[in-house]
Amino acid sequence: MPPKEAAAPAAAAQKKPAGKAPAKTAVEKKGKDGKNKKKQRKETYSTYIYKVLKQVHPDTGISNKAMSIMNSFVNDIFERIAGEASKLASYNKRSTISSREIQTAVRLILPGELAKHAVSEGTKAVTKYQSSK
Repeated sequence: MPPKEAAAPAAAAQKKPAGKAPAKTAVEKKGKDGKNKKKQRKETYSTYIYKVLKQVHPDTGISNKAMSIMNSFVNDIFERIAGEASKLASYNKRSTISSREIQTAVRLILPGELAKHAVSEGTKAVTKYQSSK
């Protein structure tokens, strides 16, 4: 079951923001043979990108094209970091990618100050997760 969307404020209820992704449910359509076919689900980071945008700039919206670009960007960075972390794990004859491999991969892939901020945010997130267990 997909996560529930946050309730929109009354002012925003009149017009839907362009970047907000619809709920990821399979839609039934009639095929050529007249039988019901389920539409393939497309998983994106749209909901999360939108939530972060609203945390940083509450009054700013995002177009569908910009959301698509941001989604591609997140997928690209994810693949780069996961690939580098995978290489690091295999170099050390390990079959599991831990937060240590992710942190090292981030340091290798992201430039200077961006890597420092990413590492600090990641450390903060891991600490918060471990304290909630």
